[in-house]
Amino acid sequence: MALSAALNEVFAANRAVGRIEFAVKASGGVTRRSHVREEGPLRLRCPGPPSQELEAVIVNTAGGVAGGDRLALDLSVAPGAHLAVTTAAAEKIYRSLAADSVIEVKLKVAAGGSLAWLPQETILFDGARLARTIHVDLTDDARLIFAEAVVFGRIGMGETVQDGCLQDRWQIHRAGRILHAEALWLNGDIAQKLEQGAIANGGRAMATLVAIPGDDAVVAAVRALHFSGEAAASAWKNMMVVRLCAADGAALRSDLVAVLSTLRGSALPRLWLN
Repeated sequence: MALSAALNEVFAANRAVGRIEFAVKASGGVTRRSHVREEGPLRLRCPGPPSQELEAVIVNTAGGVAGGDRLALDLSVAPGAHLAVTTAAAEKIYRSLAADSVIEVKLKVAAGGSLAWLPQETILFDGARLARTIHVDLTDDARLIFAEAVVFGRIGMGETVQDGCLQDRWQIHRAGRILHAEALWLNGDIAQKLEQGAIANGGRAMATLVAIPGDDAVVAAVRALHFSGEAAASAWKNMMVVRLCAADGAALRSDLVAVLSTLRGSALPRLWLN
């Protein structure tokens, strides 16, 4: 027990603590960076020139997230600005000895602005423990395309998530009032739970997309697509939600690209197409 406690103290002292604060503004018909702050292993790069929609890429130089790591992302879009955010690669959540990996995301979009939140997949390894919160604040006429995907183990590597914990809590507010909230909690034998028909019916990869505004016409366009896995879409309160579930990460990505291409009507970030 003494050795275990000592090891936990060693690991705790070497956990990553990272933060990004990033803001963009509209200037002369293009979107430009107005504030960038980076801490710990997190970096943010804009690979192209200023344009109507600025593309930003989040990089985790630690190469993944381990138990006890704490990462925070705070992004803000000023009036009339347009931002697309992705990640350099799929984020890997590694096995934890005990502590949760904690990720906190805050997104804010002002009047006439738009945000496409398009990180690549989050991959959970066996024994991973992830506690993530996402809070989105929109004005009445702000536009949002939001996508989050989770893959439970790399099937091509023969991996399964036999044990772990995923706590995912999201809230989307519009004009100061809550528009959408959801929570996902999977704990213990995740592989067994994913086999259940009411959860994933044997799938190992899932995603949720939210589009604001969204209506029945957009839902019809999504439902007309051909999917490798299972998909469902519905709209209410001028918002559309799409749920995807697939056998593996490759099938899920194919379905995600199809839906996002339909929703955006423009090219996806280049890293999505590599």
